[in-house]
Amino acid sequence: MQEVIIIDTIIKQHSQKHKKMIGFVVAFILIAAVGLLYVKWWPYYNKSITAINTHSIGTSILGDLSSITPSWQAAIDYAIVYFQSVWKAAVLGILLGSLVQVLIPTQWLLKVLGKTTFGSTAIAGIASVPGMMCTCCAAPLAVGLRKKNVSVGSALAFWIGNPMLNPATLIFMTFVLSWKFTVMRLLFGIILTFGVSYLANRFVKDTKPIDINKLVTEIEPEGSFLSRWLKSLGTMLLYIVPAYILSVLLLGAGHVWLFPHLGESTANSLIAIIIFAITGMLFVIPTAAEIPIIQTFLSLGLGGGPAAALLITLPAISLPSLLIVYKSFPKKVLLFVSASVVILGIISGLIGKIIF
Repeated sequence: MQEVIIIDTIIKQHSQKHKKMIGFVVAFILIAAVGLLYVKWWPYYNKSITAINTHSIGTSILGDLSSITPSWQAAIDYAIVYFQSVWKAAVLGILLGSLVQVLIPTQWLLKVLGKTTFGSTAIAGIASVPGMMCTCCAAPLAVGLRKKNVSVGSALAFWIGNPMLNPATLIFMTFVLSWKFTVMRLLFGIILTFGVSYLANRFVKDTKPIDINKLVTEIEPEGSFLSRWLKSLGTMLLYIVPAYILSVLLLGAGHVWLFPHLGESTANSLIAIIIFAITGMLFVIPTAAEIPIIQTFLSLGLGGGPAAALLITLPAISLPSLLIVYKSFPKKVLLFVSASVVILGIISGLIGKIIF
């Protein structure tokens, strides 16, 4: 009789723990959905209507490069415009990046995203589509996933997929630029999100498949939910915000150098494609800002090749986002991803030189 009572008690405790886990997961999904509805989904719906009706989503965030000189004033001016555009999404990204560490059970995440298989990478890439975040705003979530020991490929796919597979950006692009730009962006976005992310697993030392069967029970985290969340949030703020702000200021100060004015003879040359591919990989922009940037450059005589290079490299990653995630990924992985973005940008540019 005593053994029956003990077994019944264990079953009840396990059931209560399972319900608690489900409650945490549901809470995370609700917070993410409400946040994205306010920050992304509803504003982008309205912007889509604007793009369809006016074939524009605004002016280039770079401003008039001919009247700007490299200076701290230029840095401050760009930073103000940039952060006014992204601050809501940045706050949401940091919030979700901290919450994923305390609300989502580790064993659940590892079962789905903990493997180095293509399946885990693919699931993470698909899961990134509703996020629609820029590379910097998605970076805290990638950091949070890596802290839960999610595989490198899965975390990268989620991080890169947010800006590259953003359905709203693809809609804007179709009506502001052309369907050719949209198709190219989608194809190269798929290669980056699923292909490059999956291959990045090979750069991780001693990568071994996770034995999910051994994850029968999860170690009970120490401390209350509030204390664990505040610790997670505080750590993210300490390491993310300073590097984020300083790198944006640095790029803002020198963006007139990063986007040089090209003469007619070099506006569609290989050297121009290479320069803009590297510039696009380093520079930081809000979501979909590459569209008015490309639109403006094309109107000023820039060739289709450099424009196509920017199409891929501007949104994919940036120096600030690399600084945000640099402690979460092996250095070889980040070098591989950076080089892949530049190389794919150059390939895109060479194709764009022909078809645009």
